[in-house]
Amino acid sequence: MSLTADEVRAGAAGLLDDTVALRRRIHEHPELGLDLPRTQAAVLEELDGLGLEVRTGEALSSIVADLDAGDGPTVLLRGDMDALPMSEDTGLDFASTEPGRMHACGHDAHTAMLVGAARLLTSQRDALRGRVRFMFQPGEEGPGGAPHMISEGVLDGVDAAFALHVAPNAPSGIVVQRSGPVMASSDIFEIVVTGRGGHASTPHWAVDPVPVACEIVLALQSMVTRSVNVFDPTVVTVGRVRAGTTDNVIPESAELVGTVRAVSEATRHLVWERIATVADGIAAAHGCTATVRIDEGYPVTANDAGFTELAAGAARTVVGGSRVIELPTPVMGAEDFSYVLQRVPGAMFFLGVCPPEHPDPLSAPACHSNRMVLHEDALAVGISVHAAVAAAALEQLPGR
Repeated sequence: MSLTADEVRAGAAGLLDDTVALRRRIHEHPELGLDLPRTQAAVLEELDGLGLEVRTGEALSSIVADLDAGDGPTVLLRGDMDALPMSEDTGLDFASTEPGRMHACGHDAHTAMLVGAARLLTSQRDALRGRVRFMFQPGEEGPGGAPHMISEGVLDGVDAAFALHVAPNAPSGIVVQRSGPVMASSDIFEIVVTGRGGHASTPHWAVDPVPVACEIVLALQSMVTRSVNVFDPTVVTVGRVRAGTTDNVIPESAELVGTVRAVSEATRHLVWERIATVADGIAAAHGCTATVRIDEGYPVTANDAGFTELAAGAARTVVGGSRVIELPTPVMGAEDFSYVLQRVPGAMFFLGVCPPEHPDPLSAPACHSNRMVLHEDALAVGISVHAAVAAAALEQLPGR
């Protein structure tokens, strides 16, 4: 016996109201980082009574819940749970009540959809063979919760992994997929240019680091366009320039801070080297020195070709072929699901959640906007896609 598309769609539709209620409950009380006790408690409450093997994290407020349906492969479904350190300006009845915290990236929806998928799949346990592991993860927005969960064994015995990320700038209910690189790496660089301070009226007696820093900013953009293959792109952004304390003092140093994003590990590491070369060379040409530090962030998120094909086929069965579209280029944001996909084959897809009041999805507030909202009816689509992908993986992947 196998799980049919009609059963998946009907089950997901029947779970929509409860899923929306959980999403709103989490949205109203967002938590940050790796410690999410209130969110963890809400999810544990929802999972109680489903007959899952549940364990919680030691280093973070994670939850791993296993649905055991006998011999067969193990597929992991992941939902992240943390919010962002920003104020909400949506005006929603269930807007954040926590000052300076907001679910502006849809992790409340990810969590609620994954609970819905757990409910749907456990109700159809007899139609499955193998194991479904539900990964509820804190700390995606910076701290990197995925590596902590991996070190605590979340991938032990896992054959494949799948995740959905909401997309408020895609039409509601559309599923967006892509094989290969789907999201970029993200690293932080800091350049400190050191000269010699002095009086603003006598720059010839000083070594002014400010114009040197400005020259480095411009040179980094030229470096990207002249050194990096246009078909293997990178984005280098200087987000902060800081120097000096007042108008009539030449400062001793100037600081640049920014990010590097790439869609291949080769280009990622090439750009690290070129940033140092540019900074050192320009600083030396002007009698300054430059210190460069790279804080390594999330790696490239790369979807496995075979699993992407499997998951896209499963999604088509429940949402229709015309509503599963291919993303033409990677998204230059970053995701710590990348660590999971470095270790097991799998994929991250996107779920369109653009509210109907925005006929042009590109006009809708994007993820990380203080006004980001989503069309909650699409959560039923997310539940059905999670369930369909899990069922297809258990049927098609080789058993252990």
